[in-house]
Amino acid sequence: MQDIMPISQTSYDKLKEELSELEKEVVVVRQRVAEAREQGDLKENGEYIYGRQQLGFLEGRLGEIRGKLNYSKIIDCTQVPCDKAGFGTVVKLLDLKTQSKTVYQLLGPYDSDLTDDSISILSPIGDALIGLTVGDKFSVTVPRGELHFELLEITKSQIK
Repeated sequence: MQDIMPISQTSYDKLKEELSELEKEVVVVRQRVAEAREQGDLKENGEYIYGRQQLGFLEGRLGEIRGKLNYSKIIDCTQVPCDKAGFGTVVKLLDLKTQSKTVYQLLGPYDSDLTDDSISILSPIGDALIGLTVGDKFSVTVPRGELHFELLEITKSQIK
């Protein structure tokens, strides 16, 4: 069984909008496929073959979006508590090796394209941040090696 994933209201709305658009497009493509089928020989009917392929892609994407919507819980990121790092919070980190500062918004896997500075709560860094408070130091292993951070600040998101 699939776990329930948190999702921002903004991403949920974007997925619902994409679902609506794809449902309209499927109706049009099905009509084109039906018209192409009436032309006869299906083996050499490019319009029919392409239409079936396009229909398969669209139906696959529809299933994917419906799955995401069905297995998600909407969280208003502007209302999350900031006492601990968690979904929806914005964190400022200090890389203890390079002394550089980085800001990330902790979001779910369905929110991946909301901001350039977002990081999934399922990623190694995102997962390590969950539950930490300001001043906590932590290490995390990523493909390029081990990183060491200090959590400097936790703030609310501007994304709903």
